[in-house]
Amino acid sequence: HDGDDDDDDDVDGNHFGKDVLQTEQTKNTDGNFDHVEISECRDTNTVCKTRVYRRRWLIVILFSSYSLCNAFQWIQYGIINNIFMKFYNVSSFAIDWLSMIYMLTYIPFIFPVTWLLERKGLRVIALFAASINCVGTWIKVASVQPNLFWVTMLGQFTCSFAQVFILGMPSQVASVWFGSDEVSTACAIGVFGNQLGIAIGFLIPPILVPNVDDMNELAQHISIMFYITAAVASLIFLLVVFVFQEKPEIPPSLSQVALRDMPTTQYSYLASIARLFCNKPFILLLISYGLNVGCFYAVSTLLNRMIIEHYPGEEVNAGRIGLTLVIAGVVGSLLCGIWLDKTKTYKQTTLTVYLLSFVGMVIYAFTLNLGHLWVVFLTSGALGFFMTGYLPLGFEFAVELTYPESEGTSSGLLNCSAQMFGIAFTIIQGKIIDHFSTLAGNIFLCVFLFIGSIMTALIKSDLRRQKFDLSLLTRPGPCGPRETILPFSEDRKSSLGQNFQLAVI
Repeated sequence: HDGDDDDDDDVDGNHFGKDVLQTEQTKNTDGNFDHVEISECRDTNTVCKTRVYRRRWLIVILFSSYSLCNAFQWIQYGIINNIFMKFYNVSSFAIDWLSMIYMLTYIPFIFPVTWLLERKGLRVIALFAASINCVGTWIKVASVQPNLFWVTMLGQFTCSFAQVFILGMPSQVASVWFGSDEVSTACAIGVFGNQLGIAIGFLIPPILVPNVDDMNELAQHISIMFYITAAVASLIFLLVVFVFQEKPEIPPSLSQVALRDMPTTQYSYLASIARLFCNKPFILLLISYGLNVGCFYAVSTLLNRMIIEHYPGEEVNAGRIGLTLVIAGVVGSLLCGIWLDKTKTYKQTTLTVYLLSFVGMVIYAFTLNLGHLWVVFLTSGALGFFMTGYLPLGFEFAVELTYPESEGTSSGLLNCSAQMFGIAFTIIQGKIIDHFSTLAGNIFLCVFLFIGSIMTALIKSDLRRQKFDLSLLTRPGPCGPRETILPFSEDRKSSLGQNFQLAVI
């Protein structure tokens, strides 16, 4: 919103009642050229301007960086499960909980964190995330003694608390900083940081912490890994303090213009959650997303156990297989994000990727015990490409189905579902592996991926955000194809929320 009512009284009345949109290149104070769309609301004497800033790339990369650092720590214990079992003299199940604590912590804390996001904004959430993650890394530095398992668990719990401020933010960062033709790609980049962190978590710990028998030497290796992580987390925290910005001065899309103009008195967090739970397409997505991502969490957490059972002594290759799984998923995420921005085929893409995740899981399950590591690398890559590539699809599909509800709320609920299924699947699959076989455990996951595919097929593709943007940009008028009539009443600010709902319907 640019200018006030009194400033625009001399606007030409020949197009009274119309909103003229024009695209131009403007130069900001830093000398950077930014894409600008200007919408003049003639009937309300207001001017709506959108702009995308080059700074948006710095913001999303910085977000991806602290997401990466946090995600690395989620899997750094699980991928060398047998080594930490020996060092701390605890059971395999206890080491599994160092990964599952990330899932458990998320469930009770996501709702107050999402409320805080709505009240305080992205910068406050980013500061909490980076600072808490930094504290957790330094706690773990002090835990490198065989009798201090509880300290390493405390450090991991602290990092898991930081994750609550991170996991649901990619779609929020994308919507606040990126234009409507970039949001899916930006969301994929945001998820990319988390995926890359998991990939590094698969690769680096087996290299830094080899399976040696000398406890003092092993403690030294673990200490080096923890110190490197703490140094990186500290640097990222400082960058967030000095660089991360709340939001651009001018919003990047017309839907964001409208959300900014909505009076805060009209927004209720509890009412928003209630509306989401009455949204049947979103509920189907909520469950199917949880099933898919929960399976990914279980496979990632138990990967070391599955690989070592069939390929003893291959801890380093187990990490490389995990790396292959996630890097393939990174490629899948970016390609899917770009594809969505180009085609807007949300349901078709989501369903296709979901079905291929199921097929990939079936192939992985039945080829794991063939005795050829190259086959495992190949099948893990295929599984990761689709299963990990599904993550940003779920976020963006949820935003479309629930607009104008907050992206942070819908993403938070999706992740909450994923954590609950992730805990259940990890515990149950671990018990099945212990009492039966890895094949039986993987078939267990295949069943639920098949159920999730059916549920995804049943989702009604009600793309509310797309409908709103199109209602503003595609209606022809006497000034040309870019002229449009915005659904704003005369008392624009007080009635904007209701007009959104009408525009969506």
